[in-house]
Amino acid sequence: MNAREVSELRRRFRSDKTNINYVRGVFVNAKKEIVSEFNQFLGTLPEDEGDAILSLAKKTLSGTVGRNLLDVAFTTKQVLEGEEHKLLMKMRDTGLEDGETVKTFCQKVIEAVEMEDNYLILLAADSYDVFKKTKDGANEGDSSEVFRYFVCAVCPVKAAKSSLSYLVSENRLKNVLGDVTVCPPAFGFVFPAFDYRSTNIHNALYYTKDASDNHDAFVKAIFNSELLMPAEEQKGTFNSILSNQIADDLTLGVVEAVQDELKTRVEVHRESREDDNLVISKSDVHDILVRAGVSEENVEKVEEKYDEEFGALAAIPPANLLSRRGMEVKTPACVIKVDPERADVLETRVIDGVKYILIRADETVEVNGVCINIQ
Repeated sequence: MNAREVSELRRRFRSDKTNINYVRGVFVNAKKEIVSEFNQFLGTLPEDEGDAILSLAKKTLSGTVGRNLLDVAFTTKQVLEGEEHKLLMKMRDTGLEDGETVKTFCQKVIEAVEMEDNYLILLAADSYDVFKKTKDGANEGDSSEVFRYFVCAVCPVKAAKSSLSYLVSENRLKNVLGDVTVCPPAFGFVFPAFDYRSTNIHNALYYTKDASDNHDAFVKAIFNSELLMPAEEQKGTFNSILSNQIADDLTLGVVEAVQDELKTRVEVHRESREDDNLVISKSDVHDILVRAGVSEENVEKVEEKYDEEFGALAAIPPANLLSRRGMEVKTPACVIKVDPERADVLETRVIDGVKYILIRADETVEVNGVCINIQ
């Protein structure tokens, strides 16, 4: 799914937009015991409460595609014969109304999830009349299909802290104990995927709040599949490949050139407003490194390691390989952070046999908040 399709589904999670009539699921304690089951109709709730519940489910469609939102692909064999896929399809087809099917699914989740806190498994099913869109975004004609899907959100539940309150009826201050609070989901998914604004039972959209943790045990248990390594890990792995495989070619200029190329691709894609998600392949990495001045011999070393770490056919969002905090230069003695737009102020030199990092300082220079004068 691309960002536009994700946004289209996100707009569904409001009382006046959705066909979600109820939510159901279980409350699980840290010992993997089901404390209670719930099946709550939204129509009987005040609108603000209904919207608060829908917003929890909506969180499974938040974050960045390729970083927090990841495609899960089923093989053709899984779709035809796989028990995991059959279970998900039955939940979708019954609109979560089959209690035994829901119970079987929740038990699979409980067996796979390891959490220190109590948590909720929250489930909601929706049906969406998908209309063709005109260029200005208006609906055109009759709906082309009804997209039926369900959302699963695994939400930590934490005890609220007690607070000091003033009891008017008793005319005194008192420490009031809080109740438990349902937190936004740590992970979850939408099934099936809404690809090209249509049902794709061969895919699901997986959500993880923490881009450094894909919760592999959950993914394996529910989808019998594996995801590409977490987004945060992708950057570290990519940098490690460059450091270890092309150390002799890895100058400041090469690093700047690689980062500039990745950044340019992200910006061009954003400005083009293309629907397809932006990714780079091993061949793209090859081209980027060659243009940056890396020798063919070293590029081949990178490609071999790429296959080992990511997989030969892996496609990675280039945004995951960019530093989110700008450019950072680090030595054992200091850390220098540079505006990514001003990498030109840095250079490296060897003076009298000593290696130096030089920073052009023809503008204001502050040390601990004090402006200094360079004589």
